[in-house]
Amino acid sequence: MTAPAELSAPSACRIQVAITSFGYGHDPAPEADLTIDARRYLRNPHHAPGMRELTGLQEVVRRHVLATPGARATIGHAIAFARDVLAEAAGPERMVTIAAGCVGGRHRSVALATEIATGLRACGIGVQLTHRDVERPVIQT
Repeated sequence: MTAPAELSAPSACRIQVAITSFGYGHDPAPEADLTIDARRYLRNPHHAPGMRELTGLQEVVRRHVLATPGARATIGHAIAFARDVLAEAAGPERMVTIAAGCVGGRHRSVALATEIATGLRACGIGVQLTHRDVERPVIQT
């Protein structure tokens, strides 16, 4: 089941960036202009007591992931990438796609994608955010 997409507010803002979180352990990575593989460098809530069944949509998981050294820099780089591409785009219909992946698509990728979306929205950029695998079963590792 695919989680419903979150649209940027205000709704009058044209969508310019589509962000998808996903799990490599479920289906292939979605096609994207920028793909962030969070499997090897972000703290994995799957291994933290009490967080395995939670998702990156929950504050305790989000904080755990974002406390990883380099997480905030990755978010900043993704935001800068999208802004740079949009600034150089040939036409007003340019869409930038960003995908963030982890093993199961429930923790790290969700937290990362959500923070990137928040940062872009703060810049006045319209964002569509989809968490492809957040509702899928936890992958047992």
